[in-house]
Amino acid sequence: MSGERRALLEKAYPQVLAFCRSMGLAFEVVDLRWGIGKVTSVEHDTCELSLREISISKKMSAGPAFVALLGNRYGHRPLPAGIPHKQFELLVSKLANKPDAVSLLTNWYMRDDNAVPPTYFLQPVTTHFLHDSDLRPERATQSDEEGASWRVIEARLLQHLRFAAGEAEAAGDITAKERSVFFTSVTEQELEHGFEKDGDGTSALLFIREIPRLARGGPRRLARFMDATGDGLLDAEAQGLLAGLKSRLYASCKDIVNVHRVELSRGAIEPRRKEHAQYLDAMSEQFVCQMKARVMAALQVLKGGGPRKVWGSTEDTKHGRLAEEVSRHLALSGQMCRGLHGREGLLAKLCLAMWEATNVRHGPLVVHGAAGMGKTALLCKLVQEMRSVLEARATVVVRLLGARHLQREDVDRLLLSVCLQICLACALAPPTSLSTHQETVSFFQELLLSVSQQGGVLLVVLDGVDRLCERHRALCWLPQELPPNVHLVVSMDTNSEAFAAARLKLKSVEHFFQVERLTREDGRRVMESQLSACQRTLTPEQAGAALQCFDSTGCPVHLRLIVSAAKRWMSSTPLTRLCLGANAQEMMSELFLMLEEKHGREMVGGALGYIALAREGLLEAELRDIMSLDNDVISEVYKFSLPQTPALIRLPPLLWSRLQRDLEDHLEERWTCGVAAMAFRERCLLEAVSARYLTTERRGRSLTIMAEYFQGVWCGKLKPVALPGLTLLVADRKVPPQPLWFAPHLANVRKLQELPYHLLHAGLWEELRRDVIGSAEWLFCKSAVMGVSSVIQDLDQCSLYMDCTETRLLRDTLVLMEPGLDFLDGPWHLYTELLARLRHLATPFPSLIGRLCSQCEECLLTSSEPVLIPKCSFLPPPGGALQHTLTGLRGGVVCVDVSVEAELLVAGSDEGVVAVWSLADGHLERTLSAHTAAILSLKLIQSPAHCLSLGADGSLKRWSLTSGQQLLCVQEAWPVDHTPSPVHLHLCGQLIFAYNRTQVSMLTSDGVPTLLLAGHDVTLCLGIVEDSVMVLSDSGRVRILGPGGGASGVSIQLEEWGRTLTAINSVTLPKRAKVLLVSSEGFLYQVSGKHWRVHFPVRPSLFSVTADEKILLAGSDVTLSLFNIHIDSIHSFLQLKHDAGVLCACVSPDTRLIATGAIDQLIRVWSVTTGALLDVFCGSDAPITRVLFYERFLVSTCAAASCLHVWAVNHHKPPAHIPAGSAHVAVTKDAEQVFYVSGHEPSQVVSWNNNTGKASGHLALSAAASCLALAQHKRLLLVGLSSGAVLIYPLDLPDETLAIPPPESLLGVLQVALSVQETRAVVAYEDSLCVFQITSRERCPSVEGPLERVQLSLQDGPLSAVALLSDRRLLYGTECGRVTLYDGAQGSATTLERHHSNITCLTPSNWGTHFLVGSQDAVQQLWTVEPLAVSHVMEYKGVFSEGVACAAFSESDQVVFTGSRDRSIKVWDVTSGNLLLVQSVESAVVAMVTFRNGFVAMAQRGVVIQEVFRCPQCVAPDYNPLRTVKARYRVTSTHQGGAAQRGGGVSHPQDFNPAHFTLHCKAPPSPTCVLL
Repeated sequence: MSGERRALLEKAYPQVLAFCRSMGLAFEVVDLRWGIGKVTSVEHDTCELSLREISISKKMSAGPAFVALLGNRYGHRPLPAGIPHKQFELLVSKLANKPDAVSLLTNWYMRDDNAVPPTYFLQPVTTHFLHDSDLRPERATQSDEEGASWRVIEARLLQHLRFAAGEAEAAGDITAKERSVFFTSVTEQELEHGFEKDGDGTSALLFIREIPRLARGGPRRLARFMDATGDGLLDAEAQGLLAGLKSRLYASCKDIVNVHRVELSRGAIEPRRKEHAQYLDAMSEQFVCQMKARVMAALQVLKGGGPRKVWGSTEDTKHGRLAEEVSRHLALSGQMCRGLHGREGLLAKLCLAMWEATNVRHGPLVVHGAAGMGKTALLCKLVQEMRSVLEARATVVVRLLGARHLQREDVDRLLLSVCLQICLACALAPPTSLSTHQETVSFFQELLLSVSQQGGVLLVVLDGVDRLCERHRALCWLPQELPPNVHLVVSMDTNSEAFAAARLKLKSVEHFFQVERLTREDGRRVMESQLSACQRTLTPEQAGAALQCFDSTGCPVHLRLIVSAAKRWMSSTPLTRLCLGANAQEMMSELFLMLEEKHGREMVGGALGYIALAREGLLEAELRDIMSLDNDVISEVYKFSLPQTPALIRLPPLLWSRLQRDLEDHLEERWTCGVAAMAFRERCLLEAVSARYLTTERRGRSLTIMAEYFQGVWCGKLKPVALPGLTLLVADRKVPPQPLWFAPHLANVRKLQELPYHLLHAGLWEELRRDVIGSAEWLFCKSAVMGVSSVIQDLDQCSLYMDCTETRLLRDTLVLMEPGLDFLDGPWHLYTELLARLRHLATPFPSLIGRLCSQCEECLLTSSEPVLIPKCSFLPPPGGALQHTLTGLRGGVVCVDVSVEAELLVAGSDEGVVAVWSLADGHLERTLSAHTAAILSLKLIQSPAHCLSLGADGSLKRWSLTSGQQLLCVQEAWPVDHTPSPVHLHLCGQLIFAYNRTQVSMLTSDGVPTLLLAGHDVTLCLGIVEDSVMVLSDSGRVRILGPGGGASGVSIQLEEWGRTLTAINSVTLPKRAKVLLVSSEGFLYQVSGKHWRVHFPVRPSLFSVTADEKILLAGSDVTLSLFNIHIDSIHSFLQLKHDAGVLCACVSPDTRLIATGAIDQLIRVWSVTTGALLDVFCGSDAPITRVLFYERFLVSTCAAASCLHVWAVNHHKPPAHIPAGSAHVAVTKDAEQVFYVSGHEPSQVVSWNNNTGKASGHLALSAAASCLALAQHKRLLLVGLSSGAVLIYPLDLPDETLAIPPPESLLGVLQVALSVQETRAVVAYEDSLCVFQITSRERCPSVEGPLERVQLSLQDGPLSAVALLSDRRLLYGTECGRVTLYDGAQGSATTLERHHSNITCLTPSNWGTHFLVGSQDAVQQLWTVEPLAVSHVMEYKGVFSEGVACAAFSESDQVVFTGSRDRSIKVWDVTSGNLLLVQSVESAVVAMVTFRNGFVAMAQRGVVIQEVFRCPQCVAPDYNPLRTVKARYRVTSTHQGGAAQRGGGVSHPQDFNPAHFTLHCKAPPSPTCVLL
């Protein structure tokens, strides 16, 4: 049936493979007839291997597991490889009168008493014929002669055994079934085993080929297609057995049998012959159709009415994945605890410790020991014991990590899995959105408390936590205390970093249990138990030798290797041939030598090496494919014989099966992405394989082969190989294709896992840059299926080996994008953001970033959803200022402190939570639920790493930041205030002072608080110097109070200047032992041993000094003043003007830079020396309330936001742009020129060339500018002035200037707006609106008018927006929400539907058919002009809904773009009012103009946004524009006078769950379909 097998291999298998992959299944084929030859039959294991493979296939396969091809040959009927001793001796007794037969049987069958029961085993052929398997050419003659001799002996042995079996059956000594063993062929045994228990016919297929006129052929023809005897005659007995077999199959397998009748051509199946080709095609097509049907039927059974698990799918089936993970760990736990001996005492101690701590708070238990000491088996046994004694309602969670995982398990993924299992088991609400490590840890610890409070019993066992991948401090997730009824047991290596962290965290030795070495007696019991499990034993001498070898180490791994070797010992094996090693390393060396001698060094080294090099293990099919691509392995396999089909070369499957059988004790199944991958059972074996086989040259070659395999390089191609006797053979290796996607939304997860790793380590960096790093589709696929963090990890690995600037830039880009990609749904969001961050780098870095940008744009142009395509970079680029966004804190940030020595940043929130971050990597170390009310103050103590926290609940606590443990708690340390104000903490020796303006509290070392100001006539606490408190009384006298609260004898009268003193602010100079005080009378006082007073021009709300106490900072309103502090005076040297009120300031440690935070949400960095503005950081969501320098970084916080930002002060500058927060701005529609007015110089307009990134000119003004407007087509810039004049600058005539004089009232200009045709302009004053005509005469513009004047009523509130419509109609809105349409032709005004807040935007459409009214409450009204009516009311509510700031219609008026203060751009459909798209731009949008089929906009941080909108003709009905944001919107449309309200789309913030977004999920597992 070789022709049929080849037809299936070439035609049918690829189709079934593609189908299974599209269904999320792995498809493997093991051809049991491929490669069976002389070498395979020497050990008489062919039948055993075949049956073993069938059993494995039926066990693993989710669908069809066995396919049989049956022709006209019954098949080889081999000698039994083993006969039980009683049966063998019975058969020998039946041959008592045939001494030659008895002698022959006893010569070839040897008794093995190590088998249970004792068995006679057939000796290998080479026992008596040494050269039978010698395929060397010089031994060919001798090998053929011995082979012929063996066939004669085999026939005689079979004859004698069949005769004896017949006699025994006749005598009733054996059954007919026992007799049939000597007559049944391998084929029939395989069929019986394959069709066994296939009641529904879904797991097997049968193809039978009949040749009608075969009996007419000659002997040669008979020998090829029918069973023949050794002399060439027809084997009638075999044909009779075949006929009986077929009749039984026809009767029992009629639903799965496929019969084909075909005539031979020249004694063979000839594919070139038409009828034979038709037969092969029909059989292949039949095979494909029936396989697909059976796979679908099997999937329906697996589905069981619920969602089906799909391998590599982006669909969310987390509960299904969890169920599979839980069952896998429980099953493995049950296997590993079998035969555990010698740990009874330690097991009892663990159980007792858990029982004693059941009803009280307690710590976790740590099991530790050296590698290989059996920690995992001990924990598995503990689970088994505790499950039997715990209550029925107890929940047991087991995760066996240990050394079995080649790649470290991510701690967040582990904790999330554990939390999900606990929630489902205890009927608790599962986590919805855990985006940070600390959120995951907090949820885990809170969940343990919830289970305890619920009254449940919980046992969590985590083995091998030292193998966890922790990007944070080791074991920061491990709780120090557990609530009652909750038990946590972990294991780790004694020499690991995790163990050291555990010793620091858990002080008591009662929490630690060490696993010691096994005794000799323990070893004996373990060995006997394991041998008994496989029905083996040892002679006393062999057992003694094995135990003596083990006794030198006492290591369970060493014992396991000894037992594995002992399974192969026969009772006749002498002690000199036992091959024992003194330790595990020597035993592994002996194992390798045995395998190499039996299978070949290249075969063994290749198989083990590839398993060791795999990132996540290898599937069996993958290993066979990869070894088929290895020319060294193929050359060794076909060293002395050519392959059966030279045009198709693969590794014979049974060669791997033989090796796998010998490795079964050392390999394990490790499920990855839903399929069973092979991995080493012990990590020490992996290390031994690497040392022995993976030399530098071999490692590089193997990695290259694996990289080419996962690339799909050799799929459908011929690969050359040099075989003995041939110069070069070019053959197909029949490896499958490796597409990135198997089907829509179904990724090739194995490729995603393995390819980057192998390309990198094989040195194929160009391919890595082309196919992985520089592939937009790859980035999306891996981000969607495995998370953005997995892509960042790959790029981090690349950076370790590749000196590639582009790779680092891409990595930094993804780090910036990661927080916003939590809800990745479709590639368009990723592609858009990549373009918006990297487009400006495409030209300087064309090879990678340029190609990546081109791919992103091409994909966006073919998008099936509405998209905005960036034409320039406008999001913060890589290498920019923003380094980290620190999240994980609940509530607004009210206080912060930093320790450069401990590399820690601590922040407190208004919800009483303290968060700790690492300054090294920006990761959240832990959160402390410190207080029940807001945090008033934090103070870091450098050594040790401790922190003081004072809460509005009145308590003061001291924390260890290393362990998170509370060290001190003082209740009533501060008066409880319902309106808390900031409090300062001061340390002096053993004293702790807490103070604000009116109160001071002191705590001594015993934790007793004392209110120092009680009983004193005190107006203000000025500060604390060392241990003395300076207070100001109502009489104007400064008193210095000692630690006990009494006066120290020092009193300073500040009234001596004869003025009443009202203190405004004060600051302490502890190094100088001084206090500086500012009074409302305009004086600055120095209070110290020498006090003085000077005039002070500032009434500061912000008052502080630098760390060196040389510079005084005083902020008032929009100005920050800097003063040099001298001994008896101060000197002002710098004033920094801001556009909004200054809230905070900080000077760098080297006093060269000063950073300020303001109400306008901007952070400014200035030079202390020159006062120059060096940089502006924009990206916060609220006013900046605190800035803090450390080293070359700056930390900013907002009291209204829960996140902190870390900025690099000396960063690589991105493309230059206009200053952030410019007061007024206008941009040309081609985005080439920007005009802006800075808040520092309001009487000057700056012209900025966006292409060069430089200012191209300045326009001096006679007064401060109040607004800008730009006529795009006529190229006119209109500048409204506070004096009431309007200046008009023709951009093409730089020397010309036109002016509209101010009105008689001399009121300032509020706004200027132009009509769409740019023929008219409206100027808005405080009391009126004036319309002017703009014309051109001889290429020079002119202004006429005013044509219309509209008086405004002050009752409607100040004017906030104005627009011009066609036909002399004027539209204006006020801050009270009123919108009025004035018709100049009719001289009448119409009040439109009122809004509830400030009108922020009035935008007419380009064709004059619509206009948009936008307000601060994020409600938009789209009006039609003819007739005048509301077409749609669009409401949008997000996390930050701050209203519409600007808008622009597309050229065709089909859509309208809106820019919002919530840092987003939205696209609305004009016809339906539907929201089409929401895009975050990370900065408020302040201006917008139409450009072609998109827009040009200006962001508050000064960058130009230029984008093109593309919308397909048909959008999917399930398209949701809110998939990537937390928001909701509603559209109310009016049709023919009636209002119809409809919900356009919802993404409720309160119901927000990232798991609902399918493309963010990791790949769920599925069963494997294995075909034999």
